[in-house]
Amino acid sequence: MDPRDVRVVFMGSPAFAVPSLRSLVSAGYALVGVVTQPDRPAGRGGALRSPDVKLAATELGLDVYQPETLRNPAVEERLQGYAADLFVVAAYGKILPRAVLAMPARGSVNVHASLLPRWRGASPIAAAILADDAETGVSIMEVEMKMDAGAVIARAATAILPDDTTGALEVRLADMGAALLIDSLPRWYDGDTVAAPQDESLVTVCRTLKKEDGHLRADMTAAEAERAVRAFNPWPGASVEYRGQRIGIWKAHLAPPDGAPTGSTGLVGKLPAISFNDARLVLDEVQRVGSKRLSGADFVNGERGQLATTVGLA
Repeated sequence: MDPRDVRVVFMGSPAFAVPSLRSLVSAGYALVGVVTQPDRPAGRGGALRSPDVKLAATELGLDVYQPETLRNPAVEERLQGYAADLFVVAAYGKILPRAVLAMPARGSVNVHASLLPRWRGASPIAAAILADDAETGVSIMEVEMKMDAGAVIARAATAILPDDTTGALEVRLADMGAALLIDSLPRWYDGDTVAAPQDESLVTVCRTLKKEDGHLRADMTAAEAERAVRAFNPWPGASVEYRGQRIGIWKAHLAPPDGAPTGSTGLVGKLPAISFNDARLVLDEVQRVGSKRLSGADFVNGERGQLATTVGLA
């Protein structure tokens, strides 16, 4: 297979997808179109923000298409017009309808940020951190109608480090996914690699995260709360209620218990801490609503050393 002879439509939206797009271009594939989500309002001012894939595709001089839905005859006609041999999908954000999946001559492949069949779904990186998995990785799979259920072409694993956040791990997995895609695609395209069906008995599923998921819960252990801080960084951000306001927690570590009830506050050295039923969560970096991030010590200084006695947990 000569990449220059393979007409590819790329479908992706966030930063995770950008390395795969750039790698396809660098490898010489004929990128005939890039499909991504529409621009959306973002930030306090609500100004429209373009998906990262759109920005990269525009920089690369590629044709960009941003349909609201794929279930539309006019959209189907536009996609059919690309006469694609292959669709490559990476965190596009929409399920491909049957009519769309039938379009490319060789089929569709997806770059997914987990070791399938573990963590099918929309938040696999956060799910792996929350579950205290020792490792995660990327999978290149064939796309079928059922979400993330296609046969797996290739996998690559990486350890989840003690200080890994979703943001940091996403960058690493995005680069791994791009490299694995370029390495495995030619052999699969030519039929030299046969994709392996997933073991349905090993499937785990994760859902789309919501903003309220970031509110730390009273039924958590301190270790679970610490993993939540890392899993929800950068979004939706871990938080507790403090003096009637939301306080974001961006970095934390564990300390031995002090016997105080869950939700009680105290100090570990110069840092604020929250008691859970097994240990304390020490806050290294926090953020008040509308303010910049502060070290835990600076937060305590701002309170003149007099912390509220408790925080609000969900």
